[in-house]
Amino acid sequence: MRIFITGADGFIGQHMVERLKDKHELEFLTEDLRDHAKVAMQISTFDPEIIVHLAARTEVEDSFYEQITFSEINYVGTVNLIETAAKLPNLKNFVFASTMEVYGWQPISDLIRDGKEEGIIAFNESTPPNPNAPYAVAKYGCEKYLEYAHRSYGLPFTAIRQTNAYGRKDNDFFVTEQIITQMLKNPNEINLGYGEPYRNFIHIDDLLDAWETVITNPDKCQGEIFCIGPDNAIKIKDYVTMIADKLGWNGHVNWNTKPARPGEIYLLNSTNHKITTRLGWTPKVELSEGLDRTIATWKEIFEKELPYNQDRKFSKGK
Repeated sequence: MRIFITGADGFIGQHMVERLKDKHELEFLTEDLRDHAKVAMQISTFDPEIIVHLAARTEVEDSFYEQITFSEINYVGTVNLIETAAKLPNLKNFVFASTMEVYGWQPISDLIRDGKEEGIIAFNESTPPNPNAPYAVAKYGCEKYLEYAHRSYGLPFTAIRQTNAYGRKDNDFFVTEQIITQMLKNPNEINLGYGEPYRNFIHIDDLLDAWETVITNPDKCQGEIFCIGPDNAIKIKDYVTMIADKLGWNGHVNWNTKPARPGEIYLLNSTNHKITTRLGWTPKVELSEGLDRTIATWKEIFEKELPYNQDRKFSKGK
């Protein structure tokens, strides 16, 4: 198939290209998503059968401080893409990277915050979204715009509400890699934010399998929104302990060292039941195994003593 990919240089995009390059004809977005005319020209010239839309600002924490930029790139940029896609004659599906963050505030989140949780639940596609971060608001807006275009123009689309992915090897901004790299660099103490929220996690290999399954089965998932799970929510404090045990790290964690996030969400967890039933995909990498792989990757990187430079997005040790 002819597949047009945005965000091909991102975490998921780089791996996606490796998966698809020998099986399909690929084209990558080279224009600024916010420039409708140039985006429309590039896509129309290629005339894709599938659009894989990964490009976005994804650092949820930063969206609280760069609201306009996140909205322009993540929402307006996606609208530009959708409006062009709706005019393509041979499009079979527009596959959009949404996020579990769209669930935002739920009543159980307040119970967890107040220490009154009575069991952790998993959100599904019927759980009412209540996005509670600029990043999440923009992503949910994109979902609604896709639904509008589907009803009005017949635009085929699938939205994937992604879980926290891990398995990076060139970026330690996100929680799993940040915990691992801080522990590797600092034997005595590390600095982290909140420890009480629950999150679920998916390894990059499982995430790529889910994407490829959706991409190659457009007729089975048009007009659908999928959660991908897995239902493996763990409290961040317990996650840190799990990683520390694997590393043999016995230092001290300085919690709450980051500014309080407005409207912090204390539970994000989801089930993959619908996508498993519809497409047969299921996550295979258990959290413990995935962490072992990620830790091994970062140990190898550190052993090679790679310099901290602009080509690698390492944060400074604290």
